[in-house]
Amino acid sequence: MNELELQTIAEITIRTLWVCGCALLLALAIGIPIGIVLGSKRFLGRSIAVSTVNAGMGAPPVVVGLGCYILFARSGLFGGVGLIYSLTGMIIAQTLIAVPLVIGITLAAVGSLDDEWNLQVRTLGIGRVWRLWLLVREIRMGLLAAVIAALGGILSEVGASQMVGGNLDGKTRVLTTAIMMKTSQGQWEQAAGLAIVLMGLTLLVAGVLTVIQQSGRTR
Repeated sequence: MNELELQTIAEITIRTLWVCGCALLLALAIGIPIGIVLGSKRFLGRSIAVSTVNAGMGAPPVVVGLGCYILFARSGLFGGVGLIYSLTGMIIAQTLIAVPLVIGITLAAVGSLDDEWNLQVRTLGIGRVWRLWLLVREIRMGLLAAVIAALGGILSEVGASQMVGGNLDGKTRVLTTAIMMKTSQGQWEQAAGLAIVLMGLTLLVAGVLTVIQQSGRTR
């Protein structure tokens, strides 16, 4: 590859990290509190909410992308905001893909706690804020699993990014959409280079999170 191609790959990689990082942070900020509430509270309509989350965890990303495209297009409900073919629109779409994963795994982590733990916390009369901190600390391994699952889903996603972002050169092209485009054009060398970068990022992130996860278990 020449210098220009390397610069292009670097640019696409940085854009991919930006979109995925923003989507992951938003998904965690939205999904963790909802997962904790669903896992620790009993209220009317909870079963429907949990069923919706489970359905969202298995929803095809391309369907999410289609829904976002319909909403963000010029004739859509949010057509005047300018989200279509933008990084912001891509971040929203990927956030919607990751949120159900974060909620579902957080919900499962909270639900796996023993009844004795909840009883002990209440018996000690611990304040609500400190109780929440202890809960987060207790389910930290589940939260880390939620991060891994959400990031994996975001990094490997292509359908929603293609629909909402449009794969515009220099603007919304990310690693997955670039690989798909290069493959369709028969530019196998460039596609392979992009795929190696994507796999490298995936393995690097997974390795770091796994080290953190394993170190947490040994404490």
